[in-house]
Amino acid sequence: MKRIGVFTSGGDAPGMNACLRAVVRTAIYHGIEVYGIRRGYSGMIHGDFCKLESHSVSNLVQKGGTFLKSARSPEFMTKEGRQKAYEQIQSAGIEGLVAIGGNGTFTGATKFYDEFGIPTVGAPGTIDNDLFGTDYTIGYDTAVNTALDSIDKIRDTADSHDRVFFIEVMGRDSGYIAVPCAIGGGAEIAMIPEATVTVESIIDKIKIDWLHAKTSSIVIIAEGEVEGGSTKVAAKVREALPDMDARVTILGHVQRGGAPTAFDRLLASRLGIACVKGLLEGQKDVMAGTINSKLVYTPLIDTIAKKKEISPEYTRMIEILSI
Repeated sequence: MKRIGVFTSGGDAPGMNACLRAVVRTAIYHGIEVYGIRRGYSGMIHGDFCKLESHSVSNLVQKGGTFLKSARSPEFMTKEGRQKAYEQIQSAGIEGLVAIGGNGTFTGATKFYDEFGIPTVGAPGTIDNDLFGTDYTIGYDTAVNTALDSIDKIRDTADSHDRVFFIEVMGRDSGYIAVPCAIGGGAEIAMIPEATVTVESIIDKIKIDWLHAKTSSIVIIAEGEVEGGSTKVAAKVREALPDMDARVTILGHVQRGGAPTAFDRLLASRLGIACVKGLLEGQKDVMAGTINSKLVYTPLIDTIAKKKEISPEYTRMIEILSI
């Protein structure tokens, strides 16, 4: 293998630049040319490639976002779009790909491999930490710490004004951000897609807390929670408890940005190296990840299809620590 391509796709995650840096420098170390593909699959379709040298990725390890940009590409999800991308890859002489992203990225990558046989190794870059085949994804640790910093500040206000705050964190299909934020942020309740927590149970919990002279509370809600998100949940609770001073804070995209933590920089660098190593060793259609601190390769189809469960120990911890 003499030439590879690397791209980031889907939502950005802190540490993607560190992973790109590791891919580029590992490829060059092994005498392989590496081309960056700008704006993910969209750039692949339009041939938006650039040759990357060691200096191309200087001063990036500490920066959030992705210098190759990211975009979602409905066109790539069509057979015609993937055919265009393949023709561009062939024209550029690219023999293998490193795909940095999450579920959508890997869904596209495995379809592309099935149809055209381009060897692809993925690096899990998503703040949601919801990919099967790795204990941690690139950007997750940073997102949790960013959210926790905001929650700590909000708790000061909640305590000062005897308020209940409903704080919405990211996690459309996963409570992996919400659960550690609830434990580390001292929240009374966490509502996540994986577990049923009803509005009625929140109302009952707040009533009990009032009886025990607890005057402020924090409720962490994952954005994909089945009750409808923080605004709807807060409205229902206010209706049942009109004397309660309740506020809603949606943390939103602030969780995606910022400099990656030391953990994310190390993980991203390790997985970037592993992606190139995997291509050199003949790995195809797999994701590089870590399980129990050991490097593993998991078929991309498994990372998409298999469910990564949250340990019930963590949800139990919230219940115990919130009394």
